[in-house]
Amino acid sequence: MKRIVPLAIVILVAAGGAAWWYGLPQKFGWLPERSKEFALYGNVDIRQVSLGFRVNGRLASLAVDEGDTISSGQVLSKLDATPYEAAVTSAEANVAALQATLDKLKAGPRQTEIAQARAAYDESVAALHNANLTYERARQLRPQGNISEANLDLATANRAMAAARADSANEALKLLQEGSRVEDIDAADAQLKAAQSALVSARISLADTELRAPNDGVILSRVREPGAIVAPSDSVYVLSLTQPVWVRSYVAEGDLGRLHPGMKVQVTSDTQADKPYDGTIGFISPVAEFTPKSVETPELRTDLVYRLRIVIDKPGPDLRQGMPVTVHFPSLAAR
Repeated sequence: MKRIVPLAIVILVAAGGAAWWYGLPQKFGWLPERSKEFALYGNVDIRQVSLGFRVNGRLASLAVDEGDTISSGQVLSKLDATPYEAAVTSAEANVAALQATLDKLKAGPRQTEIAQARAAYDESVAALHNANLTYERARQLRPQGNISEANLDLATANRAMAAARADSANEALKLLQEGSRVEDIDAADAQLKAAQSALVSARISLADTELRAPNDGVILSRVREPGAIVAPSDSVYVLSLTQPVWVRSYVAEGDLGRLHPGMKVQVTSDTQADKPYDGTIGFISPVAEFTPKSVETPELRTDLVYRLRIVIDKPGPDLRQGMPVTVHFPSLAAR
């Protein structure tokens, strides 16, 4: 009997410990249940960019390869720029010629040109005076029969031609004195502006023969090799951006009201669960959708959910495209 009592005590203690271990106190309301943190599951989403030239041409060089880390503004590749350099030179010459034409029209005729026109007019006036004298002499001599009718007609014609040349010289002098027409100056100015625009376009095309990185990132693919002929629609590199790094996650309708854009969260990966990243909810989809297959929680597989986009504040190099992560909400308790 003395041996049975200690054995019964041991059995009761073991049963009590087992009941405590399997949560019987919480199940029957003996102790309050410990709260668990609310969490969601998602995947890392890193944006990728297909890089190419805005102009066509022959690839002259490629400066980076797959796996290289690049910085914003770095030259990644170059085209053969010879045709574009020639186009810039031609456009510059055209602008210079049209600029000279416009300057000439604005400046008007030189003083020496006006003086030359005035001298030509004076000469024509003198010739007209001489033609008038010859005509008057012939008109007076004709009635006495001292000259023929033909000579009188010749004198008359010479006087008319001299008068016409005098009028022409006078109008030419007035035209030089008035200067260039406003319409001619406006037309020359418009032509110059069109040529300047063509020059800017040629210079932009020349600059576009260098492919520069739009952001910091890592080269995922090198699609082309030197010597290839590429068009503006062809990809030369595929770039994975360093920032921004997002997490694509999904929340059930029952928990949707607990979340809002701007809420702070923590994101952990399976490889570094002890080093969470700080993040912020940046977007909550207004449209429900069926749970994607990547969400492995059994209770969500057949439900309608809403997509979340969590922006990682300071992402690290260990976050890779498609990596599964856990999104923790320290301020929310699990239901």
